[in-house]
Amino acid sequence: MSSEKRAPQHVAIIMDGNGRWATSRGWPRLVGHRKGAERVKEIVRCAPDLGVKWLTIYAFSTENWKRSTEEVLGLMGLFSRYIEREADRLSAEGVRMRFIGDRSRLDDRLQRLMAGIETRTANNTRLNLTVAINYGGRDEIIRAGRKIACEVAEGRLDPADVTEATVSAMLDTADIPDPDLVIRTSGETRVSNFLLWQAAYAEYEFTETLWPDFSPAELERILSRFGGRDRRFGGVAPA
Repeated sequence: MSSEKRAPQHVAIIMDGNGRWATSRGWPRLVGHRKGAERVKEIVRCAPDLGVKWLTIYAFSTENWKRSTEEVLGLMGLFSRYIEREADRLSAEGVRMRFIGDRSRLDDRLQRLMAGIETRTANNTRLNLTVAINYGGRDEIIRAGRKIACEVAEGRLDPADVTEATVSAMLDTADIPDPDLVIRTSGETRVSNFLLWQAAYAEYEFTETLWPDFSPAELERILSRFGGRDRRFGGVAPA
């Protein structure tokens, strides 16, 4: 599929199933996460050719801290290695990388790596890759609400002037368009606290495929199905 008119410009993915993929083979869960990271590389590489301009992936939620210490530390190390190893390739391929979520709980080294690759790739335009780390939709909205409350308390904002645009401007995704399509792998049919505000009118696709097995070919099929959907955003199709 080339960049068709109806191809979604912004695709967001809940990358689920890494742990199950590994345990079903008798391997540690972290093996699944490493395999999942390899899959990310493939999807990032093929997305622009499929007409996708913005790609957002859910890497670590605010709820994922409940997992074992071993798994959490392993994931944090994986994030750091991905940024270090992929920086040159992402930059060379015109990918702009940025992060959403609350960084305050992440270790200093990972925060520095995140800030560094954001700066390095800031002028790239072929694909906008957003990675959600320590991200939760409710947490994001709460943080936005606090910012608005501060603006009101300090006299810079009249409560009567708060609009949807005001809230959107306070979110982590302030300069990122809302997703057109959200994909969740692994057969689960939950939104799992992902882009709750931004995905209000997104289309959803749920696939049984575990993330390490999610291929560019499957992404292409999903994007083709999206092209046939009638998106009315609450309106009525013309007679």
